[in-house]
Amino acid sequence: MNSIPIFSPTQQYLSLKREIDAAIDCVLASGQFILGPNVRSFESELAAFVGVGQAVGLNSGTDALTLALRALDIGAGDEVITSPFSFFATSEAILQAGATPKFVDIEPMTFNLDPELIEAAVTPRTKAIVPVHLYGLPAAMPAIMAVARHYGLRVVEDCAQAIGAQIDGRRVGSFGDAGCFSFFPTKNLGGYGDGGALTTDLPELAARVRSLRTHGSGEKYVHTEVGLNSRLDELQAAVLRVKLPHLARFNAARRALAHTYTAALCDLDDMTTPCESAGSDHVYHQYTCRVARRDEVRARLTSAGVQTMVYYPVPLHLQSVHAALGLREGSLPHAEEASRVALSLPMYPELPQQEQQHVIEALELACRRQVVA
Repeated sequence: MNSIPIFSPTQQYLSLKREIDAAIDCVLASGQFILGPNVRSFESELAAFVGVGQAVGLNSGTDALTLALRALDIGAGDEVITSPFSFFATSEAILQAGATPKFVDIEPMTFNLDPELIEAAVTPRTKAIVPVHLYGLPAAMPAIMAVARHYGLRVVEDCAQAIGAQIDGRRVGSFGDAGCFSFFPTKNLGGYGDGGALTTDLPELAARVRSLRTHGSGEKYVHTEVGLNSRLDELQAAVLRVKLPHLARFNAARRALAHTYTAALCDLDDMTTPCESAGSDHVYHQYTCRVARRDEVRARLTSAGVQTMVYYPVPLHLQSVHAALGLREGSLPHAEEASRVALSLPMYPELPQQEQQHVIEALELACRRQVVA
């Protein structure tokens, strides 16, 4: 058997090839490549899917976070509470907006921001919270929103890994002032290049982000503030429009794969399978376990032809770019422990059953060897 990748886009493309190729051909024939009809239609379709009034197509999920904060007038001198266990874009966007990240530790089992720790981190400078729906599991939004309302804080959801995830039937990206999505090719709704979007129920926020995405210009060649060049490409929008109606099916396939993994692996020694919070709909962007002596197990899986990934080996508060915050090892212990034990297994909707079974058998053997050693 060939090496089993953690992700492959090939089968999904082949299953939708006729529709995708036709959509791309239409864009090429139209000669309209920037902010055309596909972007406008995708924005409407995405807003309806998430359950909000507005969506704005952007160049990336990172830009969505940055522009959301800027459009909410968060900047120099402000603090933004967020998770230390995420991709760097989460805190990078806060820095790009001119604000300072204030890291709060995670819940050890969900890997998400611990809502019970947020209130103690609020200071007079705190202006917003950026919860991350990590690996496809929604953060505890009802509790987070309660804290935000109590202190008058803005909430910008980092939904990059969780499009379609729900809490009690309500989709992520509809709880806070804004939801920020990535359409990077590996995401649950992935394009064939970079792409992102912001969702909101605030028309004035959407209008300002639309201005910011085109160099701070609401009228051509008239600029009211410094913005970015951050537009979702028409070609990417056309591809995403083809895929969006299939997203529920893609996510259901991910959940089925996850449940197969969990049923087979839940009793292994020195390993904890992902949890699913009550009332939440996990969409398994990644299937991430907690594995003792992770690096040894990972090496054995590699030898067995199974690709794995570590998301993320260094928590954000210990990254050198955040050295000025003065946080040291031991300051956020749950995030630090997660960085030592988190291991993601192959996960994509089209993962063949026989390949998943090989992953399971290889992991069972790797863990047994670990115990014997």
